Formats: sequence, structure tokens, C-alpha cells
Amino acid sequence: MRMKIDDVDRKIISELLKDGRASYVKLGKAVGYSIMGAKRRVMKMLSEDLIRISADVNIEKMNLQAALILVEFESRDALNECLEKFEKCPRIINMFTLFAGYNLAALIIAEDKDTLESESIERCSLKCSRGIRRTEFYPIGTVFFSPFLKVRMDLVTRDKEVAPCDVRCDLCERYQSDKCVGCPATVFYKGPL
Repeated sequence: MRMKIDDVDRKIISELLKDGRASYVKLGKAVGYSIMGAKRRVMKMLSEDLIRISADVNIEKMNLQAALILVEFESRDALNECLEKFEKCPRIINMFTLFAGYNLAALIIAEDKDTLESESIERCSLKCSRGIRRTEFYPIGTVFFSPFLKVRMDLVTRDKEVAPCDVRCDLCERYQSDKCVGCPATVFYKGPL
């Protein structure tokens, strides 16, 4: 079901995008409502799952590298298998299906250029999934408008022997030669997250 929002909801959302910790006093003043009126609006949007308030990470401040990967799969089954395989990957910010030649796009992060290169060629890479016809890997240069991304810090557990993509970092040649900091979900991780 498509949700409808009005000018008040839009203004509250805009204020929360600027500062997710904005008080109900501030939100109320911004829209001409009382504290309780603003709170009711926010609570309604939250309960309807229209908005979520969460922490975003400034990738520039953390010196994280980002890249966009485009993938064309030969079948829907291969696409679904890839989505399942990388569902818990802490490096993937988000994945999107596309209505073009490529049918999947992924926004990823890495701690440095060497690790980013590993994500483009190693067995832990999206490019190594079954059923791929072609891929493109685009490291991102300058980030405009906002360097804040939803880095999935909840997946940075540092407690697994095997990465969520079913690869062992300690057996990887690039990891062994310090060309990759390893997966943030594993005990082998040597990065800052």
C-alpha cells in the first residue's frame, strides 16, 4: 500500500534528515505544532514503518573507500543465490535490482584501496558468484551532497572463522600479504571498523 504524506510530514522528515536527534520541541517549532503534536506525527510515521531513525557513518572521516558494482546474472536463481550469499556481508551498504542490461547494483565499502581491489577480484567478491555474465567495478571518487552512509556496523562482529560469504580470510593470498584487512565479521579482521 502506498503511503501518503503531507507538508507537515515532509517538513518533519527534512528536519530529521538534518538531525535525527532533533527534539520534539524543535520539530514542533519547525511545523507550527505543539511538542505532543510533533511527537504524534513522528510516532505515527515510525509505527507505519514510513521512517526509521538510525546512525549513518561518515565514510570520509573514517577514510573508507566506496565502489559501485554492476552485475548481470544469467538467471533469477543465480541472482537470488548471490543475494542470499552476501546478505550478511558487512562491506555491502546496499544492493539494488536494475531494469537494464545489468540486473544488480551493489554499493560497497573498504578500508583502503588494496582491500577495495580485493573486493573486485577475490573469492569474497560479488564478481565470483555463480551464474554471472558480466560485471563492472567502479571505485567512487568524490562523494557529493553527503558522505554519510548506512554502514552495517551490526555485522562487524569479529567473531567468525569463516566470512558470511563462506570464504576464509586466513587462507587468502592477498590477506596473507597484507593487501586486504580481511572481513569485519571474522576473527582475522585487521581493520578499523
